[in-house]
Amino acid sequence: GYGHTVPLSDGGKAFCIIYSVIGIPFTLLFLTAVVQRIIVYVTRRPVLYFHIRWGFSKQIVAIIHAMVLGFVTVSCFFLIPAAIFSVLEDDWNFLESFYFCFISLSTIGLGDYVPGEGYNQKFRELYKIGITCYLLMGLIAMLVVLETFCELHELKKFRKLFYVKKDKEEDQVHIMEHDQLSFSSISDQAASMKDDQKANEPFVNSQSPTSNDSSLNN
Repeated sequence: GYGHTVPLSDGGKAFCIIYSVIGIPFTLLFLTAVVQRIIVYVTRRPVLYFHIRWGFSKQIVAIIHAMVLGFVTVSCFFLIPAAIFSVLEDDWNFLESFYFCFISLSTIGLGDYVPGEGYNQKFRELYKIGITCYLLMGLIAMLVVLETFCELHELKKFRKLFYVKKDKEEDQVHIMEHDQLSFSSISDQAASMKDDQKANEPFVNSQSPTSNDSSLNN
């Protein structure tokens, strides 16, 4: 939201709030779903291919791939568009154009520089549509690059420093309780099986020792 077009009426402001509450989560879900599908073909499969096909270390391949992907993204969505904006916009130089690209794709959106605001500009409507497509594709590319860097092994180890460590004693207590429950359940099952076997055994008439002695004397 650059802030150069804003709702003025109460109804427009209320609609903007409702629309934003519904639209922003769906936009984030859409971007997340697209990025998760793109990163499989852009990051994971190429890294796995070079690791299996050529036998390179997976960590080294992932680092080189992330650096190359970052360079390509900066070139295609920052440097080249900045040069194009500096030509299409009469009042912008290269630094101001690069500043617009960075502020827009980083979702800061200050609104001090907005392209396509000159009414005498040729193909202004088509220019606006092109800028919208550029911003959407740029956001997806930025998220893909960030996700690629987050999957690096070194960054995963660095992120673990900020994780909350669990208490080992509590973990051991839970394990002991689980083992006691499992042992008690096994013993209960064994006792019930023994009872069932005793119930199913045929009755045997046992002879008394006195009768056995009398039979031997006879």
